[in-house]
Amino acid sequence: MVQRYIRKILEARVYDVAVETPLDEARGLSERLNNRVLLKREDEQPVFSFKVRGAYNKMVQLTDEEKARGVITASAGNHAQGVAIAARELGIKATIVMPKTTPDVKVNNVRRLGGKAVLHGDAFDEARLHSQKLMAEKGLVYVHPYDDPDVIAGQGTVAMEMLRQEGGPINAIFVPVGGGGLIAGVAAYVKYLRPETKVIGVESAESACLKLAMDKGFRDTLDQVGIFADGVAVAQIGEHTWEIAKDNVDEVITVSTDEICAAIKDIFDDTRSVCEPAGALAVAGMKKYVEREGVEGQTLIAIDSGANVNFDRLRHIAERSELGEKREAIIAAKIPEKPGSFKKFCKALGSRNITEFNYRYSDDREAIVFAGVQIKPNNDGRDELLGELKEHLDEVVDLTEDETAKLHVRYMVGGHAPASVDNEVVYRFEFPERPGALMKFLNKLGGRWNISMFHYRNHGAAYGRVLVGLQVAEAERGQVDTFLDEIGYTYYNETGNAAYKLFLG
Repeated sequence: MVQRYIRKILEARVYDVAVETPLDEARGLSERLNNRVLLKREDEQPVFSFKVRGAYNKMVQLTDEEKARGVITASAGNHAQGVAIAARELGIKATIVMPKTTPDVKVNNVRRLGGKAVLHGDAFDEARLHSQKLMAEKGLVYVHPYDDPDVIAGQGTVAMEMLRQEGGPINAIFVPVGGGGLIAGVAAYVKYLRPETKVIGVESAESACLKLAMDKGFRDTLDQVGIFADGVAVAQIGEHTWEIAKDNVDEVITVSTDEICAAIKDIFDDTRSVCEPAGALAVAGMKKYVEREGVEGQTLIAIDSGANVNFDRLRHIAERSELGEKREAIIAAKIPEKPGSFKKFCKALGSRNITEFNYRYSDDREAIVFAGVQIKPNNDGRDELLGELKEHLDEVVDLTEDETAKLHVRYMVGGHAPASVDNEVVYRFEFPERPGALMKFLNKLGGRWNISMFHYRNHGAAYGRVLVGLQVAEAERGQVDTFLDEIGYTYYNETGNAAYKLFLG
């Protein structure tokens, strides 16, 4: 099978629209990690993503009859732009079905490139189903974003370039994974020519479909997919991509939102370019691998796969990058409600800087503070801080890994609910973000239970995030999940969350 793909990669036609991107040394990362770190700059493609390679290679090989019929695909961004620019080059009519949540910058670029953008549904799966309906009705040719041999071969040209650009030994190549088109093409080519080089997939912990398949030994579907790294938000690895990956990928590393944000900052520091969350996956995985294995003096390549990021998302990314770099800890602490307590708290921090401090008077006995604290950028920094604080304070809680604390509670600290608020349950929601979405969410939630707390913050992402308190009688608690399942939005029960209990409950 791999031999068949080698020939397809070597014969792939991508350079009518794609460019050979540089393999740049990341000097800052190299010094910090004590390894030679190289970045494959696919963010420098004409549409700021590698996706143009596979899309064009698939479409250039269509028959004249197929080209005359026109093509269709479903995409939330990068593949859509790849299909649009390929269609313009080849004189093919292209219809791209995109979720209504797709950022305007991507929709407008598809239209600028000559593609017909059809907005349908709140999520990719709805757009995909609609695209298949249109394909059947209009006789269009479907261009799959990843699960197609010609698309895989087009993406494999990334590996062909890397091995030509770096003639010396390559110890490991780190590849971002969504549906698997890129890693399948890279793994097939690299393992055939340099079997000693490790090919390591990197996935967001919120959409680790390849790791799921590797762990189980077969393709399975994730129950839930997170959307921060929207470019890789895929619930099931592709069929063709899995056939290659299962035998040629050495391992899969998963990374958190904070680790992705830190990697975006790392790439910016070295290149002065801002990549999208999916584009930074490989660097985030490389850092985790180096820390785990303790390797030094090796040549490591990370594929920077794309730079299609909305400007208004940068605020959220910047906030989370310090946590991802392990330079900041988020803590809650109880201190006596009396003069001098805050000074004692600061003294317990030593020379560390406070990055955030939230407090509101609650009663005359004790106060609970929410604080961000700068720490040493290593694994021991947080443990060292917590140890020192516990020597001086009665109760300290580490909230650094608590998503509810980081997304909501830090902006809501202002005192506990009054005694009149009883039977409160707390849920965290994600819902498609677009004008009017918040009102639609409230309408769906309805007036069945009284809303006792509400926090919403727009992070410039495709999905909005809300923290809601509902007053639900004990006898009705079992009905809540059933009701929320009918609404259809992703939700998490946070009633037992430590940050909620400390500051809001």
